[in-house]
Amino acid sequence: MNKAFTKESDDADDDDLQLPALPVSGKNYITPAGHARIRAELLDLIDNERPKVVDIVHWAASNGDRSENGDYIYGKKRLREIDRRIRFLTKRLEIMEITDPALHHGSEQVFFGATVGYVDEAGAERTVTILGIDEADSARSEVSWVSPIARTLLKAHAGDVLQLLTPSGKVEIEVLSVHYPAPVLR
Repeated sequence: MNKAFTKESDDADDDDLQLPALPVSGKNYITPAGHARIRAELLDLIDNERPKVVDIVHWAASNGDRSENGDYIYGKKRLREIDRRIRFLTKRLEIMEITDPALHHGSEQVFFGATVGYVDEAGAERTVTILGIDEADSARSEVSWVSPIARTLLKAHAGDVLQLLTPSGKVEIEVLSVHYPAPVLR
């Protein structure tokens, strides 16, 4: 890369700070609940949604001219979408590694599945739950285990002060609490 296009930093400390490396294992960790939700979606597509659309397409095809038949055209399109989603979910399920965060119940160290409370240097308190790539929902304060905040928090303990690398620079955060779901007794 041409030196003219590299960003020079006035702060030498930023040069030393880097995010922890992404795992090379290629594993796709997921909680048992997340796995169950994805599996349920796949089975619903196969057992309910797809047969309904196939019936609509079959009925529409029996009506004759397919070129101007909206039910047929949009039914075929929806069928392709369902088949695409089925293939995607099947491939994702094949590489998932189910990890139960309840195994760490009572631990003060951050691992996959932890709900972590932290405060930044501005005093803003936040709580995030570290989950799998396929189950994290930012609207519910859930982050993927490969996200920058999760990678910074992993293996930390309650009370640790960490350096979080953000687009606007480094931010100091302190881990306030670490919680795991209670084990399910069977």
